[in-house]
Amino acid sequence: MLLNLTDVLTSEGKTRSEEIAVEMTAFESRMGRFPIMEKTPLYLNLSNVGEGKAELCGHMELTQLMDCDRCLKEVPVQIALDFTRIVAVTDEEFSDESDLELINGCQLDIESLVYNELLMNQPEKVLCKPDCKGICKKCGKDLNEGDCGCDTFVPDPRMAVLQDIFNANKEV
Repeated sequence: MLLNLTDVLTSEGKTRSEEIAVEMTAFESRMGRFPIMEKTPLYLNLSNVGEGKAELCGHMELTQLMDCDRCLKEVPVQIALDFTRIVAVTDEEFSDESDLELINGCQLDIESLVYNELLMNQPEKVLCKPDCKGICKKCGKDLNEGDCGCDTFVPDPRMAVLQDIFNANKEV
């Protein structure tokens, strides 16, 4: 969706507020595809901050499905997007090259703006619950549902030489 910013970019001191329904249904990146379950409209305040420049202040909340990093169950994750950006029509004074693709002429690409903000606000670690036990390394059973019975003993690698001596001298 494109939003026309001609009035804000050309009128000194001009401000405008918008409530925009974002059409994005899933967030896709190299990390995977995450469906968006719920979302609020994007509340956007636009204000002129110089010739051909506008400041964007936005807020949006959404819930997307992500996989737990330990047990791989789908978990709804709430993300709040609060941002302030400056976009410009001319790029010679523009220092942040990442915002150049957001505006084409006087049209602001809302989907790209939301995508970039969502990309920067992805959680580092997603857990279904704080004490998630994960899955068994041997059989793959979800340890939150109960113990699997696999041998989880991991010998100390510094003692491997002594273990080899005992195994060599062991009577059969």
